[in-house]
Amino acid sequence: MTTDQAQAVRNFTVSTDIFYQPDLDIYAQMIYIVLSSSTSESSMPTLSGIAAKGRMTPKQAVKAMQTLVNLKLVPHKLFRQMIGEFQDDRLSWAAKGLLTYCRKQPTITIAELLELSDQSGEDEQSIRRALVELRDAGYLEEYPEISKLAN
Repeated sequence: MTTDQAQAVRNFTVSTDIFYQPDLDIYAQMIYIVLSSSTSESSMPTLSGIAAKGRMTPKQAVKAMQTLVNLKLVPHKLFRQMIGEFQDDRLSWAAKGLLTYCRKQPTITIAELLELSDQSGEDEQSIRRALVELRDAGYLEEYPEISKLAN
């Protein structure tokens, strides 16, 4: 190894606990290692970059990141920054649409949502299901008022 190569090598520590987690497959482990080797948020790799480094498809990378988020090994905020809500297949289209609307109306009440639901043919139960789906997937963390509607 040349001096230039040695300087380019970055040492990092990854907890070996990830290798003993029963819910982690090889893709999730590799994503964790790739993310852990990133130097900072400003140089955070893209989804396609992570997939390439982990020798997987972007779809496999998304699934692996979802697993890491569900196990709270990767912050949901990082997941949202890298993936975005429309590539998160844990969410139904109803939840994605509701999230988009709620982000534009962060102080909306359940009564207002129900009033709007009459225009779409959705009932209160389907709106509440979508809100619970969003809350459970971590999308309402930054919207405490909307999160209250999911209870």
